[in-house]
Order: sequence, then structure tokens, then C-alpha cells
Amino acid sequence: MVTLRTITKGDWPLWQEVRVAALTDAPHAFKSRIADWHGGAREQWRASLTVPGSLHVVALRDGLPVGMVRGLPGDGGTRALRSLWVSPRARGQRVGDRLIGEVVTWARGSGATTLELSVIPGNAHALALYRRNGFVLTEALGEVLSDGVTREQVMARRLR
Repeated sequence: MVTLRTITKGDWPLWQEVRVAALTDAPHAFKSRIADWHGGAREQWRASLTVPGSLHVVALRDGLPVGMVRGLPGDGGTRALRSLWVSPRARGQRVGDRLIGEVVTWARGSGATTLELSVIPGNAHALALYRRNGFVLTEALGEVLSDGVTREQVMARRLR
């Protein structure tokens, strides 16, 4: 059985463990690279968990992390879903849907009207998951990726 756990800065070792697992398993799915975090000090990991008004959730099965997601504050009525990842051993079990649901609940509770996310072009599995959860592609320009040309695709879901 998978349980979801909201974590705080005191849980930084767990966040580090799951984030490193995500970046190792699916480097193609994230703009951030493992080298950006490799050798990161305790303060760097704690700081990543202290954004005011943010949410950090880890999915656990048998006490081991099998997924993660972040919810970040944004401008006005917009909030952001970031860093979604599910371990290969937990894929196909609706863990991604549950993690997205946690961020949707958090965003609504904070008064948001829109939840946005960015996805790397060509990540068909992520696009399918997000579409299944009510997200649609927008016309917004995502951030430029490391190749200096390709941009992330921006998706959004209306919450109200």
C-alpha cells in the first residue's frame, strides 16, 4: 500500500533520497540535473524545502520512497506543480494521480484558480498523465532547455 507524506525541512534526508532517485532514474524528464545537486550540503537540501507557502509530498510504500511532487506558490491565482516523479516499481498504480491530487487540493485550499506545470517535449507518459488529470497544453512559452532552442511545454488546469 502506498501512503503520501507531506514533508518539511526536517525531512531533508528523505527529500534528498527521493530527488536523487528521480534525477537518476529519469534525467530526461527534468530540467535540473543530478550534477546540480551532487555534493549538495544539508543547507541546500533544507533550503529547497523552505519556500514559503509551498508543499512537498513523498509517496512511500513499505517505508521506502516511490514518488514525489512539489507545489509552489505563484502570481495571483496561479500555483505550480513541479518535480513529479514515480519510481518504476510503482508506475501503473495511480501513484502519479494521487500525487497530483494532493497538489490540486493544496492549490485549491490556497485560493488558486489555476494550476500550471511544465513538461519536457516528447515525454509522452507525462503528457498522458497530466491530460488524464485535467491539464491542457497552453500557448505560454516555457523556459528554454539546455540545448538553447527547445522550450518546455506549459500545461494548465482550471481549479474553479
